[in-house]
Amino acid sequence: MSPSVHGGRAKCLQRLIRLEMPVPTTVALSFDAVRGIAQGQMPDLKQVLAPFGPDPLLSVRPSSEDPDWGGPGAILNIGMTDARHAEMCARMGEAEATAIYLRFIQSYAVHVARLDPEVFDIPEHPTGANLRAALDAYEYEMDEAFPQDPACQLAEVLRSMARAWDGTSARLLRQAKGAPANAGLGLVVQAMALGVGPGECGSGVIQFIDETTGGQRIKGRYLAQSQGREALGAGTGAMFLTRDPRGPSVEETQPEIFEALTRFGEICRTRLREEMQIEFTIEDGSIAILDAVRVPRSSRAAVRVAVALADDGIIAREEAVMRVDPAALSEMLHRQVDPTAPRDRITSGIAASPGAASGRIVFTANDAQASAARSEPCVLVRWETSPEDIRGMHAAQAVLTMRGGITSHAAVIGRGLGLPCVVGASDLTIDRKKKRLIAPDGRSFAEGDVITVDGTSGDILAGEAPMIEAALDEEFRALLAWADEFRDIGVRANADTPADAQTARNFKAQGIGLCRTEHMFFEGDRLVVMREMIFADSAPERRAVLDRLLPMQRADFAALFEIMQGKPVCIRLFDPPLHEFLPVDKAGMRDLAEQLGLALADVNARVEALSEYNPMLGMRGVRLGLTYPEIYDMQARAIFEATVEASAKGAPVVPEIMIPLVSAMREVEIVKTRIDAVAAAVKAETGAEFDYRLGVMVETPRACLRAADIAEHAAFLSFGTNDLTQMTYGLSRDDAGRFMSAYVKAHVYEEDPFHTLDIDGVGELLSMAAERGRAGRPEVILSVCGEHGGSRSAIAFCRKQGFDYVSCSPFRVPLARLSAAQLAIADRLDPKIS
Repeated sequence: MSPSVHGGRAKCLQRLIRLEMPVPTTVALSFDAVRGIAQGQMPDLKQVLAPFGPDPLLSVRPSSEDPDWGGPGAILNIGMTDARHAEMCARMGEAEATAIYLRFIQSYAVHVARLDPEVFDIPEHPTGANLRAALDAYEYEMDEAFPQDPACQLAEVLRSMARAWDGTSARLLRQAKGAPANAGLGLVVQAMALGVGPGECGSGVIQFIDETTGGQRIKGRYLAQSQGREALGAGTGAMFLTRDPRGPSVEETQPEIFEALTRFGEICRTRLREEMQIEFTIEDGSIAILDAVRVPRSSRAAVRVAVALADDGIIAREEAVMRVDPAALSEMLHRQVDPTAPRDRITSGIAASPGAASGRIVFTANDAQASAARSEPCVLVRWETSPEDIRGMHAAQAVLTMRGGITSHAAVIGRGLGLPCVVGASDLTIDRKKKRLIAPDGRSFAEGDVITVDGTSGDILAGEAPMIEAALDEEFRALLAWADEFRDIGVRANADTPADAQTARNFKAQGIGLCRTEHMFFEGDRLVVMREMIFADSAPERRAVLDRLLPMQRADFAALFEIMQGKPVCIRLFDPPLHEFLPVDKAGMRDLAEQLGLALADVNARVEALSEYNPMLGMRGVRLGLTYPEIYDMQARAIFEATVEASAKGAPVVPEIMIPLVSAMREVEIVKTRIDAVAAAVKAETGAEFDYRLGVMVETPRACLRAADIAEHAAFLSFGTNDLTQMTYGLSRDDAGRFMSAYVKAHVYEEDPFHTLDIDGVGELLSMAAERGRAGRPEVILSVCGEHGGSRSAIAFCRKQGFDYVSCSPFRVPLARLSAAQLAIADRLDPKIS
């Protein structure tokens, strides 16, 4: 019996029977049999009923391949007839027998005959008169008496459940949960264990872990004289399982039954190799196991259970690693909105950086800093963020933008900081004059009002939502340590500041794969000095200003080297267009004019002169370095002087210097010549020897095509897939979010290419560049340092292409480590899987 043929419930029951648990007699109908029933091809009911003997009392339960896909509800007490009712009245009493019959009539009328539920409500203390009224109501509505043949009842129940699974609404619902369109349903026909009658009778459910923490804990309820889980929902008269000061427990009143249940739980754990929730019935002191399902659990519990099973030798470490969804680690790394709490949703956008936070609305970076200075948590709300908002983002608890996509400025910085971020919430409006945020339903939120940003789901919620705290416990660290034993590709972090580097180090990154040096210029007074450099009229003037930035850069690089303790640090030279360092509003222009002692008209003219029609394709990256070579000279000197300083304190440092936005070999030659000259000068001045590696950030299609030539002058090629995707598609990564969802819905693109690496298009360029790069330099180091680097599909692609490492934001490093391990394990088990 296979879950793909008969469903998960049927397979589990088969295993419980093999473990000699007291499972009632069971017959499983396959997916094909149920499809036939939906089409009018009823199985041989005599054959189905034969194992149950004469006069059976049955239940039918759904058995889909995945319980999360849902299915029709269970139907209990099939076989109740007038004659059976009379027999049961004599045996167990009229009240109990009548309640059982009425429950079946209600289920049959509502779920099989599709009659009005209100007509068949069951009173708290049903009587024979209520039973007669229900039978009469059924006959009135259906123009026929309630069926008295158990075989007929069973046939109609099977037909109804099979057709319900095939209905349009049911199909759409389960497809929304990830089920394939042709997902099958099995049905389990089982002898009823009544749970009511003479002696000790009842029903219950028991589990042996806490579903939130994963710790060992017996949980559940038991209700005497009851049937099914519905009886437990009311809670009235329910009994605790373990000793509890609030009331009686099964452990105290029925110790033999409690001991048997705990024994069954241990059998499930050791033989089924899983923590199971057991549904049971007691009939006259005898236990019947109706079902056992995997305990639903939080991300934290999933990790803890997997590690505990491996520590106890029940499963191998490889299996423990395979059992945890990498997304579960993301939830553990960040605070999350309590999934059980109600949500007052304002709107939804693109979930750009996971985690959740609440705070008062602020609309400017300055206000965010002021709020932080008052120790008041805030949420920075912007139309879109720019580099000058970084200090405000540092001060905020979360960021919300109306524009942008998964690789926009706010998204990239948010992920680097571990800051909850939602972007592309385009149906929100900011009223700048009144300082209000207008929701699509017309609600208005003023500056200072509290909202919650859920960067995991993309929801924006009104008010302060209840949170679940991050949980980086011993099991988390143990699981990742095991993952590192199995993975076969390196994982580095994109880190721009010492704080980012420390986070990367804490998450066991194997180095820094991308340090974007421009982010260092937005801190404190550095922005003012940077703007002075931009406004300098000549190379000597620029060099004079850059001399003031040199010690700041040198200190940053030295801190990075010391934090990474000899691990590789790849530093990208200055990349963005200069206009990103300049203000965009009138107030900012006035402040800049005051700082520089210039006329406002001169400032406006200079800003206008630097503006470009398409700055992402304009003077940025290596083009800026060739036009203003003194910038790269200063950065190279800062790197080499920091190398000497850090090497003197600890392990030798071998910095990696990366040239951005290259498209021609000659660009690399020119920059390399100048950097070599700076290195020689620093060696002569300090008397210290050091090595460094020069490489290229491949983010233009031409660089991919000319990789063989470029690699002759580069020790490594690191693919910046954010820009490479942008240039390959001809899409603006900051604007694509406005229409990308429509494209994905129309299946123009199967996925947002900025969220999931486009293997067919961008991937082909990567493959071509890798092959050509190795042809130009066989020992060239290959990596991906775009934000795709943390995704499972990109890691799988890089492994197959023989890349050396991937690099992603620090908070995605644990996910990348686990994904890489799972792919390596799957590849060993079956090379076709990964």
